[in-house]
Amino acid sequence: MASCPQEKSSYPMQQPLFLLGVPRSGTSLLYGLLNQHPQIALLYEGDLPLLRPLFLKARSKTHWLQRWNFWNGSIERHKLDVDGISSAIADARAATESAYQQYARQKGAVIWGCKSADQYDSLPYLAKLFPNARFVIVWRDPADVCRSVIRARTMSSPRFRQRGLIHRILFGCYHMARQCERLKKQGLAVHEVQYEGLLENPVAELSSMCRFLGIEYDPRMESLENSDRSALHPGEHNTLAAGDKIVAHRKQAEVLPAELRIKIEKYTNLWRTKHPDWLLATYADGTSGKKPNVFSRFFDRAFYRLLRTRDFAVIIAYCYVPMRLLEAYRILNGHYYLTWQEYARGCTDRSRPWLGKS
Repeated sequence: MASCPQEKSSYPMQQPLFLLGVPRSGTSLLYGLLNQHPQIALLYEGDLPLLRPLFLKARSKTHWLQRWNFWNGSIERHKLDVDGISSAIADARAATESAYQQYARQKGAVIWGCKSADQYDSLPYLAKLFPNARFVIVWRDPADVCRSVIRARTMSSPRFRQRGLIHRILFGCYHMARQCERLKKQGLAVHEVQYEGLLENPVAELSSMCRFLGIEYDPRMESLENSDRSALHPGEHNTLAAGDKIVAHRKQAEVLPAELRIKIEKYTNLWRTKHPDWLLATYADGTSGKKPNVFSRFFDRAFYRLLRTRDFAVIIAYCYVPMRLLEAYRILNGHYYLTWQEYARGCTDRSRPWLGKS
């Protein structure tokens, strides 16, 4: 899908861009490449729409900004000018537009939006919130995603040691595929990218995305050199995204347990049979032909829903639990953050490193 090149403007376009995929699927790499384009300014896991319970009743600008920054440090990480964010905020859409467009204005870009690895099964909600939104969906072989998660567990980020994360990601792939198909049937602007294809031929993939976005291709997108990675979460798990080059496949020791490998193969066989047009299982190796039984499917679906319910309960807590209790919890767990007021005053205290939500 392509359109005429967008003329440069001092104001962001009305259409947001959401770059989505499950964790460890290559969204951080693509984020770094896209943000090399002078007309594109995506937040790195801003995820403000996830905090929709925060806007069920009227909130002051100070309140929702403080909660949002406490959630994942977005204001601090993106060096947002909070004075440029509107005070007349009534809902999640208005808050997202105001904050994300302010970030685009700071860069002088016209395309605004967010890269997220936590909203992979929120596509219908995002489409309802922003009916004119454009979506770039990143696919990666589910087995390789799980291998990457297992390797990341040995690194510095506690995020990848969460219980049930592998299960959440594997079945998140399925739900993202279903929702992506739903959006395409509704005629919404969706562009799909395979991580393996991006590594093999980045110029072709990035050129295709520029046509989708209606902007001219910029050669700076071919490299991560001089890319602004200040918004990335700290940790070894972002080593490749923080580098200067696109690193192709590397030979690494197998870390996928045999039982998990068989389970992934069974599900990719099932998805390939029922949905041959899905890009999800294109690269997956399903040589055995076996599929999960009915009982396994029922249990796995129920467990996924339980995990996502737990995730939503955490969001509710960050939206409504008194800040002093949340702060005490963070301190006890060794996390630290700057309130947006501290950041605005130029505070840079890093005596306790900020590690993000837990």
